[in-house]
Order: sequence, then structure tokens, then C-alpha cells
Amino acid sequence: MNTQEVIALFDKYVIGNYGRLPKVITKGLNNKLWDLEGNEILDMFPGWAVSGIGHCHPKVVQAVQKQAAELLHMDNTFYTLQQGQLAKMLSERGFGGKSFFCNSGAEANEAALKLARKHTPREKYKFITAEKSFHGRTFATVTATGQPKYHEGFLPLPAGFVYVPYNDIDALQEAFDDEVAAVMIEPIQGEGGVHEATAEYMQTIRDLCDEHRALMILDEVQTGMGRTGRWFGYQHYEVTPDIITLAKSLGGGLAIGAMMARPEIAASLVPGTHASTFGGNPLACAAGIAVIEAIEQEELIDNTNKMGQYAREKLEQLKQAYPVIDHIRGKGLMLGIQLTLPGSTIVSRCLKKGLRINCTQETVLRFMPSMTVTREEIDNAVGILDEALNEEE
Repeated sequence: MNTQEVIALFDKYVIGNYGRLPKVITKGLNNKLWDLEGNEILDMFPGWAVSGIGHCHPKVVQAVQKQAAELLHMDNTFYTLQQGQLAKMLSERGFGGKSFFCNSGAEANEAALKLARKHTPREKYKFITAEKSFHGRTFATVTATGQPKYHEGFLPLPAGFVYVPYNDIDALQEAFDDEVAAVMIEPIQGEGGVHEATAEYMQTIRDLCDEHRALMILDEVQTGMGRTGRWFGYQHYEVTPDIITLAKSLGGGLAIGAMMARPEIAASLVPGTHASTFGGNPLACAAGIAVIEAIEQEELIDNTNKMGQYAREKLEQLKQAYPVIDHIRGKGLMLGIQLTLPGSTIVSRCLKKGLRINCTQETVLRFMPSMTVTREEIDNAVGILDEALNEEE
């Protein structure tokens, strides 16, 4: 089949709830993709940040192949070695928490919200989240998402969610009362435009949660697993959350999500309160173990810091050449390029030239390569972006 025939197949049989790029991807390896016609694409937004250590990392592929021949799935009425091992590895690299496994970031956030309600007194039913946040597509997580465009068509939404401007301490303090069960926040807003939380803002959240006996939930679906130059985004701050949520790059390409909570809080999730049929299955957990091992054995967090700094320097050079770039922001390999005009045409030009990046909030280009990215690949990517921007002049 050719590209148009595959697109026609989708048009006829697949629900059209995604705006898809006009490419049929058949292969991925490290930071490159190939389409059905054999065209090579340099991927600087791998799998929507899912392939955090590159497409088809050999260690993940090997682990999945081995596990697939032994045990694909086992329900959670039994114990499995892989789930226990992965939970231990996450706990040791985090704050000593206990994990619940599921299949996505939305499911992890859903579990966190339920745990917060279950753990706190019954009168505590409110959640504070940030404007421009993104937490998922289930009814609770889309309600937690502080962007009205995602609410359209689904009203009325569940009650109890309060939105405050990101990094606005006064608004946060004003929104707090003794009915708040938890604050859910992203250390760096991803879909919201790559905005970093300030240290003062994070400390204020921690202090207010302690004062009002509420929980601090950090959505680390994008910031987790090393992307910011630390294992978890919260580790850039002098705070410890009560709960974090993970997904995306945790499985190296396989579907997996996790919620990690402090042990005394996790104890509230007793049998019958929450579950996931496929959560923590041996295949996904084997992949997660391989991801952590690859990050450590290949020193990918160190590479993330070095290449993040290098990428930022190269993008700052572009900024000097093109007034359309207002500024660069972000941390590690989670970078946003703020434009003064819409960026969708720039993204399209880049794709035609063999580069995949992303545009969010209409005017923010997201540059989020895998942790394995090299200087040469960054140079090539910035060179293509340079060409695309030049055509904008």
C-alpha cells in the first residue's frame, strides 16, 4: 500500500479524533523515523515524548522480546517479579514511595485524584490545578486540565475543581481553604507551553498543603524519567511531594503509567478502591526496568544536561537571527521556543525538510529530543529549523 491508500484506510475505518500528519511511519530507530516511501525524518519530539531514550532502544527491545516469550500478562490477583522490581527502582530514585501501575498518564492522574479523596477527610473534595495545565482526557483529568477548549462538549464536568494562574502565589493562597483535598501541578507545563514552576511557587504549594492537611500531587508524566536533567522534575526544588504520576517515557515506547505515593498515603488505597486490569503487566514492567537500566548504564541524565545546554545555545543563536523568536525556555531536554506568531506553518515546513518538532499553544515550538541525542543531531535539527524560519521572513 502507498501513503494515500493507508490514509484512505484510516478515513474509512478509524475514528477521526486525531489531527494526523500526512506520513505513514513504518520504522523508528534512536532519533530517526522512516516513512512508507523510505524518507528519513529526524525526530525531535519522539512519540509525543514517549520514546525518551530513543525509538526501539536495543535494551528495551531485548527485554520485551525475552518477556514476551515467557509471560505477556498476568492479573493482579497474583504477584509478578517485574512489577515488584520496577516499583523498587522507582522508589529508590524518588522519595521512597510505593507505586500503583496503570496504562497511561491520564490513568495515573485519575488514580492520584482518587487516592487524595480517599486519604483525606470526607469534607475535602476540592482540587486546585493551574490554568493552561494538561492532565488527561478522562472525565476527572480533563476537568483537572485548566483549558476550557478541552471542556467543550462535555459539560457539566465533575464538581470541585478550581483553577489558578500558574506561578501566581496570591491566587493560590486565595483559592485555598479546608475543603481542598489536593493541589495537582506540573513542575513544567508541557502542553501549556513549557512553563517552569518557580521555587517560591513550589514551596508555597508545599506549605499550604501542610497547613490545610491537603496533598501535593505533581504530574510528572512529561517531566519524569530524566527529561529535565534529574530523575524527576520535583528534584530541581527543595520540596518533596506526596504523590507523583508518571507515564510517557517510563515504558520506552510501551503503554505504562504509574502513581507513586508516600507509604502512609498509599495505605489508603486498599483492595476494592481502585484497580487496572492491564496495569503493571510483565511486558510493560520489563520495558520500564530496561529504561531505567539504560538511563543509568549509558549515563543519559548526564547527556540530557549537556545536550540540553548545547541545544539551548544553538537555539539562542537562532533567536539572534530571527526576531520571530521571542525567547527560549525550559530545562534539560524539555525546551520551548516562544514565537511572536503562530508556529504551525513552521512545523509543517520542518517536516517536509525531514525534521519533526511540535507546536503547542499556537506560538510555542517544542524541542524535546530523546536523552540519547547527539551534538550532530542537534546541529542538523537546528539547521533545518533555520531553513524553515528563513522562509518565514
